[in-house]
Amino acid sequence: MLDVRRLRMLQHLATYGTVAATADILHLTAPAVSQQLAVLEREVGLPVVEKSGRTLRLTPAGELLVAHAEVILGDIAAAESDIAAMKGGHHGLVRVAAFASAARTLLPTVYQLLARHEDEQARTLSVHLVEQEPDQALEALQKRRTDLALAHSYTVLPRRFPQNSQQDILMEDPVLLCLAPAHAQRLGLSPGQPADLARLADARWLTPSPEVSCYDMIQRTCGTAGFIPDIRARSSDFSVLVSLGRGRRCGSGSPPGNPRASRSQPAPASHTGDPHHLCHLPHRNRTQTRHSSPAPASRAGSVPA
Repeated sequence: MLDVRRLRMLQHLATYGTVAATADILHLTAPAVSQQLAVLEREVGLPVVEKSGRTLRLTPAGELLVAHAEVILGDIAAAESDIAAMKGGHHGLVRVAAFASAARTLLPTVYQLLARHEDEQARTLSVHLVEQEPDQALEALQKRRTDLALAHSYTVLPRRFPQNSQQDILMEDPVLLCLAPAHAQRLGLSPGQPADLARLADARWLTPSPEVSCYDMIQRTCGTAGFIPDIRARSSDFSVLVSLGRGRRCGSGSPPGNPRASRSQPAPASHTGDPHHLCHLPHRNRTQTRHSSPAPASRAGSVPA
């Protein structure tokens, strides 16, 4: 019979990549990890890892075991969480990782519903939120540091999601270009009109910081249009970019998850109080939830609709 602890060790090796990192996360020595992997291979009767340069990689048998281990360890974690909640008198805990605009626009409703709900069990459900960019949130989901990841991707910049997780699409947003009115007028663009980026090849660009995926999206979109953007300012705060662009011949991207740009609520001609034109680019942003399998409903109950 396979030992669950060794399956967990193999799953950690697949996640962290090296014996040393696996040993560190499990508070073991590297020789102890290697020894346990050897025992697992004897149990299976097939090699589960093989050398690839200075590192190890999974064999087909190892990859098959990891796929099963994800489900087995998920079931065990759910059972442990349910028992812990029962002992503490709580109904459950859901750990959520979300990017800033999704946390600002979507999560408050969840907290309000839980606070108002008449069901005593629903009121004892705890939602713990951590603000993270999609890459970090999905890494946390892969390593089981969170139960639910709110992430976004672009049609021009697809995102790889962890295996053995379930996905729900919440909304799709247009990708918007913010222009000073005088610049938009010179280009013959009206608010909400599709923009041809090739005509903005000589513009001065104001973009998000490189650590966010919107920056990569802008680089790729401009590259598709045949030019490298001349970036004059970078900021993670879109209000800073909009303020810098007032009255200047500049363009900037609109953040994902903007409720005024969602599929159910079309983007207006300009921000309230900001004399800017918002024009559509030929790409879309999709906000998605990913949660580990099995779904955390067994741990957390259901959120009232």
